[in-house]
Amino acid sequence: MALDYRKCAEEIVSHIGGRENIVQAAHCATRLRLVIKDNSKVDKKALENVDGVKGMFENNGQLQLIIGTGTVNKVYAEFLSVTGMTEATKDDVKAAAAAGQPIWKRMLKAVGDVFVPILPAIVASGLMMGFVEAMGKVYPEFASTSWYDFLDMVANTAFAYLPVIVAISAARVFGGNTFLGAVIGLAMIHSNLLNAWAVGTTAPGEWHFVFLNFVVRVMKVGYQGHVIPVIIAVWLMCTIEKWLHKHTPEMIDLFVVPFTTVLLTTFLTFTIIGPIFSQLESWVLAGAQILVKNPLGSAVMGAIYPWTVVMGLHHMYNVIEAGMLAVEGGMNTWMPIASAANFAQFGACLAVGFKARQQRTKVVAIPSSLSAALGITEPAIFGINLRFFKPILAGMIGGTVGAFYGAFSGIGAAAYGVTGIPGYLTIQQPVQYSILLAISGGIAFVLSWIMWKEDEPEAAEAAPAPEAAPEKVMEFATVISSSAGEIAQCTAGKVIPYTEIPDPTFAAGTLGQGVGIQPEDEFVYAPIDGEVSSVAESKHAIGISGENDMEVLIHVGVDTVEMKGDGFEDFVKEGDKVKKGQKLMKFNREKIKAAGHPDTVVLLLTNSDDYEGVKFGANV
Repeated sequence: MALDYRKCAEEIVSHIGGRENIVQAAHCATRLRLVIKDNSKVDKKALENVDGVKGMFENNGQLQLIIGTGTVNKVYAEFLSVTGMTEATKDDVKAAAAAGQPIWKRMLKAVGDVFVPILPAIVASGLMMGFVEAMGKVYPEFASTSWYDFLDMVANTAFAYLPVIVAISAARVFGGNTFLGAVIGLAMIHSNLLNAWAVGTTAPGEWHFVFLNFVVRVMKVGYQGHVIPVIIAVWLMCTIEKWLHKHTPEMIDLFVVPFTTVLLTTFLTFTIIGPIFSQLESWVLAGAQILVKNPLGSAVMGAIYPWTVVMGLHHMYNVIEAGMLAVEGGMNTWMPIASAANFAQFGACLAVGFKARQQRTKVVAIPSSLSAALGITEPAIFGINLRFFKPILAGMIGGTVGAFYGAFSGIGAAAYGVTGIPGYLTIQQPVQYSILLAISGGIAFVLSWIMWKEDEPEAAEAAPAPEAAPEKVMEFATVISSSAGEIAQCTAGKVIPYTEIPDPTFAAGTLGQGVGIQPEDEFVYAPIDGEVSSVAESKHAIGISGENDMEVLIHVGVDTVEMKGDGFEDFVKEGDKVKKGQKLMKFNREKIKAAGHPDTVVLLLTNSDDYEGVKFGANV
């Protein structure tokens, strides 16, 4: 019996609290995506029993109802009619879902969005910095060579100019001009400013801005190592730029908007944002000097240390260490606190790397944790721990206990500037130091493993137990690749671009990018590992949800829905787990041709817009 699309839409609306409880609605190839105001008004049990709804789950603030390929668009059309809403895109729904989250989650997401694209640069630099510093300590003569000087320069480039990299990425995230963002970042580390790493050892110059009878005094200090003030500055820049674009006549927009945006942003950055963070630095430095005098205070610093890294305030701790060593017979007891905090972030990040099933998380977490073990924690904190939040909490707990032990046992170092594993080169009690690292890293690892839970792929919820793969598994070459993974050819034959498929909808890429295959066989095989998300009633099309939320559509022939299943035989059903190369369908090419339809097999990544680097074709 054919599905009553209108009835399906009406029941969905009634069970989610009515139109007034809906923020936004869109659909993809298989699912109706909803953003709800009050989830307590959603009757989930009733939704699961609505005729046409084949599954339901929540992901990233969205309520997603699995309806199926070729059906969801019809239900969505009725849904819009019932609610009086206008059509929206998946991006609209994502934006609405994000806006409905608590402000602290949105702030963390913004920081994560800024850092994800630049992670390769800071991970590589972090690992190289740790390696170069360790080599210089192990072989002091190497530290005076040109090789060391060159490698040290290359290694710290990303961190020396981190504000520029962050500013460019932030401009993209906040929708501003990336080149203007670069100018803001460059201004914040200009050579006319005192390098932030020298604060506490060198007196900075000042600007005196005179307004009527008032004088505004601003210290000429750079933002090397800072992150949050750079992001705030670029957000301000983007806000100003967008406002000016809306209110500036087009004839003068080209020179008025950039000039005014840069001038206002830099002035506000150095007169408001700058003084705020300078004062924060002073308070943190004074507080740290007081706290490290006893084990309990050291434990507090072990907990809050990663947040000073986030704020870019940690560079000034060298002042404390230098003061400790300047006293006759002095010993650097700050270094164990920093090592405990840093190694705890290593343990928390490593746990994520080991526990994660999604490859894109693993490839960031493992090298980032190695960098943290060498004392460079920015990749681990910004790339993993802060993004997922619970790992940074686990690291704070590990750092607290480790720092307390370090202060209680009187561990100290004969130098400063290194932590983590390279710290063995300066530490005076290696056995106790080993215990400190084991405590802080071990506690953080265990807690992160327990507390952090990976978000499941969208279509993987409520999945049945995996089924054994058929005895015969076919192997084909990859024909679609993207940042989400690879998709193999699903049947034997000549591969053609989707733009050459003899159907305007497929050829226009309306349903996503992919390929067409002129078949030489009459069997269709799974192009990826995943779960069958839909099987057309007419048996000619199958949808599969794979890792990293890939949504794959296999459609045999053009307009073959008119054959009503004649000539098609499916070997899987919705909800089945399938392995790459598993037989899915048999189709009769002669019957397709006799019915007057092209027999081209369509293979598409229907949500190709969600991923970067999408490539397709026979030689991918």
